[in-house]
Amino acid sequence: MTDAVGSIDMPDAQDEAPESRKKTRKGGKRGKKGPLKRLALFYRQIVAELRKVVWPTRSQLTTYTTVVIIFVVIMIALVTVIDYGFNQAVKYVFG
Repeated sequence: MTDAVGSIDMPDAQDEAPESRKKTRKGGKRGKKGPLKRLALFYRQIVAELRKVVWPTRSQLTTYTTVVIIFVVIMIALVTVIDYGFNQAVKYVFG
């Protein structure tokens, strides 16, 4: 009986692992470098990633900051009103 992959009795060639494989180091290429070289590589990668960042313009930054401040003020007002309402309700219930 066969299916699209192959015979049930015969395993696929890709399923078979060669027995004479050499063992590789766990660290790979990183395991061969010293700690200072790895640290230097890490910082080079950080700088490379920061160069990819699309930084906002001054007007975008001003707009985003204004939106955040307004949102925070609205949330403070909302929490204050709810807190005042709970305070009045507790005073009414418990005297």
